[in-house]
Formats: sequence, C-alpha cells, structure tokens
Amino acid sequence: MGSGFSSSQLTPTASIRRAAHIAAAGVGFTFIVILVGVWTRLSDAGLGCPDWPGCYGALVVPNADRAADFAPDIPLEPFKAWVEMFHRYIASGLGLVALTLTWMAWRMRRVEGYPVLASFMLLVVICLQGAFGAWTVTLQLWPQVVTLHLLGGFTVLGTFFWLYRRLTGCLKGEVPRRRPPVFWWLAALILVGQVALGGWTSSNYAGIACTGFPTCNQEWWPSYMDFNEGFHLTQEIGPNYLYGQLHAGARTAIHYTHRLGALALGISLFLLFMIYRNQRKTRAVLLSALVVYAAQISLGIILVLFSMPLSVALLHTAGAALLLLILLNAGWCLGATQSSLSSISFRKVAHA
Repeated sequence: MGSGFSSSQLTPTASIRRAAHIAAAGVGFTFIVILVGVWTRLSDAGLGCPDWPGCYGALVVPNADRAADFAPDIPLEPFKAWVEMFHRYIASGLGLVALTLTWMAWRMRRVEGYPVLASFMLLVVICLQGAFGAWTVTLQLWPQVVTLHLLGGFTVLGTFFWLYRRLTGCLKGEVPRRRPPVFWWLAALILVGQVALGGWTSSNYAGIACTGFPTCNQEWWPSYMDFNEGFHLTQEIGPNYLYGQLHAGARTAIHYTHRLGALALGISLFLLFMIYRNQRKTRAVLLSALVVYAAQISLGIILVLFSMPLSVALLHTAGAALLLLILLNAGWCLGATQSSLSSISFRKVAHA
C-alpha cells in the first residue's frame, strides 16, 4: 500500500478506527482525572506531598520517619499524601495515552485527512498540564497556577474529544475542516471564562463567600465587594495559599462575578438554541446543553445553601466538563451544517 503498511500490519482504516477508540477512552479517562484533581483540591490534599514528582523524596508515600527526614517542618498526613499521589499516577497514565496517539499519528502522517497536528497538540497540552501540576505544588497552591491547571484539564478533555471527532470524520472520508458559526464561538468563549471563574473561585476559597440565593449576603448587589483585590492577578509568590489569603470583600466579589458569569452563559446557550433550533442535527444537542446548564445552576445553589458539600462540588465540576463536551459536539454538528450550506450555495452560483 502507498501508506507504507504491509499485509501483516493493520490497514489504514483499522488503524484509524483503533485510534478513534483510544481517543474516546482518553475522553473518559480525562473526565476521571479532572474529578480526582478536584477531589484532591477539595480534600485539602493539594500539598499532601511537598515535592514533585515524588512524595517526600520517594515514588510512593513513605513512612513518617522518612518523611520527617526529608521535610522536618511538614508533617506527613498519609491520607492526603496518598490522594495526591493517586492523582499523579492516573495523570501519568493519561500521558501514556497521548503518547500512543502521537506515535500512531506519526505512522499515519501520509494518510489524507488524518489529524496529525491535533494528535501532536494533544501531547503538547498534556506536557504543559504536567508542568502546571508541578507548579501547583512548588508554588504552594498559587491561585493563578491552580486556575490554569483546571483550565488545562478542560483543554485536555476538549482536545481528546475533538481528536475523536476528527478521527471518526476521517473514517467517513470527511476531510474538509469544520467551521462552527460565530455565535457558537461566543458561547464557547463565555463557557471557558466561566470555567476560569470557577477555578478562581475555588482556588481563592470563595465558594461560600456569598450566603443565600438568589441574593448574596441578603443583598442583590453586595455593598462589601473589592473587585480590585479579588481580581488582582499578580498575587505574590511565596505564601502558602491553602485556605486562601484574600479578605472577605475580595472573595465576595469573586463569587458574585461567578454568578454573573453563569447568567451570561445561560443567555448565550439559550440564544444559540433559539437560532439553530430548526436544524434537526443540532436541536437535540443544544437542548441537552440547556438541560445540563439547568442542572449546573441547581448544583450551584445547593453548594451555596449547604456550604460546599464535597459530593455536590464534584458533580458541579462533572457538569461543567459535560457541558464542554456537549458544546464541542454542537460545534462539530453546526460546522458540518455550515459546510453543507456553503457547498450548496457554491453549486447554485456555479450553475447560475
């Protein structure tokens, strides 16, 4: 064959199908890694090991004596250390999945339509995510890095999913690139901003800065909010940011902005549904986005009213990740529709 495969090897079609299966598994695996990362943060285990990539200088959690020899001023808490190391172990496994897909992309680089660049981009994103994981520990939960680490996890999830869609498209001979409409990009940008605000809220321990709903601390517009301090993105490196360093007014400003972001996201998703509700292939996808969004709002209210129960916080993160996947799927479907409409328009003009 012209693509360099011998009869004893997988055919290009079989290889693409296998890569698609691996990418789909990567989506599920990344979903789990994100939730374990959130569990690590909310269990206050983000600094369970004071070093990286080992734990008190070992590849597994050591005993108390060895930990005391390595870091006399940081007592070992075995549960938190094991939670942290478990997160690192499974995140490393995700890197192996990306390496496998990159190796397959290199072998399939001459196959028309194969997403080689997307495969290599996935590996680059995961390497950056590993760096953010290291900085999260070495910079002692610096909020900027913690937030970027969360965004990195969502980027890995989205890249795995888009790679899966590209591979399935390659199997069907769909070589042309998909171009989602402009309004989809606006909704996607708002979703990314809302995820970033969620990470900023969590990393600054502002989740319960507002009590009550729909008001915040019994006010529709809290009188005590410090936006300058709350969104001061150059907080100094050095302090231990476990449990946060900001005063109440700054945390209230962060929390309230997250609520406003949720409102903006809901409006954008509703408008996106109304604009494309007559397109059969996208109507169900966009409707599911609204359903998940409604569930997210409900979970957010529960988090506020019941002071951040861990199980609900995990579900809230899972909902955000699911919303990202649904929106990406909607973008893929809308891109296909736009490509079809463009082709029809071109043929009409050509035959006029």
